[in-house]
Amino acid sequence: MSPADRQVKLEFKLRLEEITTVIEVRVFGLRARGEAGPDSDLDVLVEVELLTPELRGRIDEIAWEVGFERAYIISPIVVTRQELQDGPMGASPLILEIGRREGVAL
Repeated sequence: MSPADRQVKLEFKLRLEEITTVIEVRVFGLRARGEAGPDSDLDVLVEVELLTPELRGRIDEIAWEVGFERAYIISPIVVTRQELQDGPMGASPLILEIGRREGVAL
């Protein structure tokens, strides 16, 4: 992951922490692997304590705002710890791969 990617991820996380309890923000995909091109999006897994439809919408807005300010496209997947532990999301091959090998937490 490039220093610029790390900075955008940190800024996104700090903005999220202003509105909710963030457990973790983990970057995955091309940028996490250092294979990104200039147009690659920043894929992030956001784990929060509680999630409502309103909060999900606000997280998407913050992703757009931070991305717009930095000329990035931030693509968040937002989950709760309970969804990861008890729901089908925790068994998702994508989520398992992010947790095992690919995701970069900062």
